[in-house]
Amino acid sequence: MSNSGRFARSNHPLDGEWDGELDAGTLAGLARLSAVTSPTTRHALIAPSILSADFARLADEAAAVIGADWLHVDVMDNHFVPNLTLGLPVVKSLLAATDIPLDCHLMIDDPDRWAVAYAEAGAYNVTVHVEAVADPVTMAVELRAAGAKAGLSLKPGTDLEDWIEVLPHYDTLLIMTVEPGFGGQSFMPEMMSKVTMARRMVETGHLTVVVQVDGGIDLETIERAAEAGADCFVAGSAVYGMSDPAAAVQALRQKALAHRRPPTPSE
Repeated sequence: MSNSGRFARSNHPLDGEWDGELDAGTLAGLARLSAVTSPTTRHALIAPSILSADFARLADEAAAVIGADWLHVDVMDNHFVPNLTLGLPVVKSLLAATDIPLDCHLMIDDPDRWAVAYAEAGAYNVTVHVEAVADPVTMAVELRAAGAKAGLSLKPGTDLEDWIEVLPHYDTLLIMTVEPGFGGQSFMPEMMSKVTMARRMVETGHLTVVVQVDGGIDLETIERAAEAGADCFVAGSAVYGMSDPAAAVQALRQKALAHRRPPTPSE
């Protein structure tokens, strides 16, 4: 579902070309919307994507990334995106096979019907797409009530400004740096302005939102994403394509920490 209904943009202070600054009205709105009085602690979280793992050995592949912060699970239904991967039964099996928190990215139609089941199964973070969810605020409330962190994802062509009022209800904001659907795509550097905008919104609104990026992340592109303001980095082939996936996780984290964007003075 598009955002043409209840949450459509209407005379918002961020309408139009963004110049890297937020005006007084937007800053006040973010502060008012946020129920959190202290900013999020900055992270360099690495989330290996099992989309790049050997599906015949998923338990072993989960064990191979010891030291990872999250394990990223792409759920695709061949409707919202043109690919079909795995679903709830496999997620439940993974939960029994690993202690790494599962980060479930639902690239599916009708997440309002299915998302809560992933939270109830024990997923740590469940992310839905703004382009598919009917009511993002209700979705966040339901995911949190079921025991999971609530994540919101945007395709590359979706404007972040349209969803500014929704952000305080979420724990994770996933900015796609490729078109969702397949692993191994090239990183889209033009998405870094969106990451920087998200970081600015989080800091000025004192939100506890993790800014996550997914798509084409490797030892080179993670530097750009970290400099732009990302906290969490989904990496597929840059982890599972290496001879030592656990060492690859550590190398990615070190790169992200070395290039992490410093907080703004207002933080």
